[in-house]
Amino acid sequence: MKVARIYLRVSTDDQSLERQSAVIENAKSAGYYVAAVYKEKASGARADRPELVRMINDLQPGEVVIAETIDRISRLPLNEAEKLIEAIRTKGAKLAIPGIIDLSELSEESEGISKIVLEAIQNMLLKLALQMARDDYELRRERQERGIELAKQDPSKYKGRKPDVKVHQRIIALKKAGNSISRTAELAGCSQSQVKRIWANHLKSEINKNE
Repeated sequence: MKVARIYLRVSTDDQSLERQSAVIENAKSAGYYVAAVYKEKASGARADRPELVRMINDLQPGEVVIAETIDRISRLPLNEAEKLIEAIRTKGAKLAIPGIIDLSELSEESEGISKIVLEAIQNMLLKLALQMARDDYELRRERQERGIELAKQDPSKYKGRKPDVKVHQRIIALKKAGNSISRTAELAGCSQSQVKRIWANHLKSEINKNE
């Protein structure tokens, strides 16, 4: 039986993971038994993502990690990205990413020079994909920072990210009702870090009102 663990990630709280759900159905259609699906909203430039760490800890020999694209797994600098991939391989698992040629099964069936060549090609393709994911991340950051600087030159155009008032109100109402951080995040459909930030700002504003 082919066993897969699926990793779905977006970078921000206001992005939806729904689009990536097709990865699950595609894996099942390809004959995989899906042992677990790991979902989180966190930057791919961080190695300490809780669900990513949990997935790696859960991996069993022979399993496959599936993600929509390589940048869902990593936007880390190449040396850190390679350590992440090695952590997956150390567990006896391998990575399967659509769009990246996976020659691992062929290399397992090969011997001698053919096996060495096929493994070298796969490693080269993976390294190239990881570097491209990082380059894309840095380019996006550079463009964002440049855009903010240009906008700041005209204050009337720079307003920052518009807060989602409804989500803020829902979080505050849920917390006032006695819900925990994790339960509030679940009910409000956002991350725990967002709940903590909004609730802390609310408490601060309440204190200021009473001073």
